[in-house]
Amino acid sequence: MNENPKTRVLIVDDSAVVRQTLREVLSTDPEIEVIATASDPFVAAERISEQLPDVITLDIKMPRMDGLTFLKKVMSQHPIPVVICSSLAGEGTQSALKALELGAVDVVAKPRLGARQFLEDARVILCQTVKAAARARVQSLRPSQTVEPKLSADAILAPASGAMAETTEKVVVIGASTGGTEALKSLLEGLPPDCPGIVIVQHMPELFTRAFANRLDGLCAITVKEAETNDSVIRGRALIAPGNHHLLLKRSGARYYVEIKDGPLVCRHRPSVNVLFRSAARYAGRNAIGAILTGMGDDGAHGMLEMKQAGAATLAQDEASCVVFGMPKEAIKLGGVDRVLPLHSMGQVIISLAG
Repeated sequence: MNENPKTRVLIVDDSAVVRQTLREVLSTDPEIEVIATASDPFVAAERISEQLPDVITLDIKMPRMDGLTFLKKVMSQHPIPVVICSSLAGEGTQSALKALELGAVDVVAKPRLGARQFLEDARVILCQTVKAAARARVQSLRPSQTVEPKLSADAILAPASGAMAETTEKVVVIGASTGGTEALKSLLEGLPPDCPGIVIVQHMPELFTRAFANRLDGLCAITVKEAETNDSVIRGRALIAPGNHHLLLKRSGARYYVEIKDGPLVCRHRPSVNVLFRSAARYAGRNAIGAILTGMGDDGAHGMLEMKQAGAATLAQDEASCVVFGMPKEAIKLGGVDRVLPLHSMGQVIISLAG
């Protein structure tokens, strides 16, 4: 991580209006400095030669050279953390998924110009994502002070008032952020088709989660889908929180199901891992298995502690296998984690605990 107290950002986008909007949004954070903007990858290369940024925000659809081609060059020649900031409509989602495979740290939706109400939440999410990217460990591509709102999960789900009655079925809840898309891919690909039902919060934008779930569904032995209210949590299926909505685990008799809820940002995020974990503590109790993966910040730490206090098994990804060892570190520091594991061991331990 750079010694400079400010995260230095290069904005690459072919729209002058978008470049100006992103500059204004990022400049509201005293820990971020926009050092340059570029209208296309060729200009960006010149800016990089003049001053090396800590983070690049990159559009995908641009003239002269598209963002994916530029990303490949950056990651193969001089790896710099890249945040894709692009339209996620239509083919944009598939391009964003490809960008993550090529080494981009994260994806955010391009701010909708003129939508001032939208811009405030976008500001919080974009600034948080850029600062997380600056801390990320990126590798070469192998060939081939504005106060941010920080609410507790009480804003969405009140604390449980009593102990949860035991049920027979295990349920797995997972939280992840920066670096989590590839971590989840690695974890879910290794699970057998009869594994316990899984509910996931991955910090990602609206419209992107469905494409991400469909991609995983095609790669994994289990079924993966974007969660909808009243979806049952059943063996062999993972449900992923839709972007821009909180996801709660609920129970009716012996049946676990999920509920999608609107609401304010919690721990600077919507969906929030804390909201999911708190609902698991209440409705699953000792029958829950919680895992917190790579990501910046402390979302999920307090919820995981509540899960542990309710009798759930709690796991955290270790520092060596994290892109950003923020969320797991905070959960460990708070005392909510039973075991700290490398990512490649996580699936086997979950199956063992469920057995």
